[in-house]
Amino acid sequence: MTNFKNGTIYIGFTGNLGQRILLHKAGKGGKFTSKYELDRLVYKEFFQYADKGIAREKQLKTWKREWKVNLIQQHNPEWLDLAKEWYTEKEIEEYKED
Repeated sequence: MTNFKNGTIYIGFTGNLGQRILLHKAGKGGKFTSKYELDRLVYKEFFQYADKGIAREKQLKTWKREWKVNLIQQHNPEWLDLAKEWYTEKEIEEYKED
């Protein structure tokens, strides 16, 4: 997750990506992500087993920023929000009110 191209990078693991994205877009993702308005999905990986995903999350969190930026650039050079069309503004606003 990020807030803009080459902005703050947040790495996390979830068992429900769609739900987690909605939380972030509604500003309910957590203190850090809310503070920096990290609501753009710019990179993702999928794993069959949670333990593998958690291990990858831990690995990526040890990486230098430069390595993380390069990984994103390889897959999404424009840093486009991969989840931009997952929810309408109305859905996000309604979720904020819950």
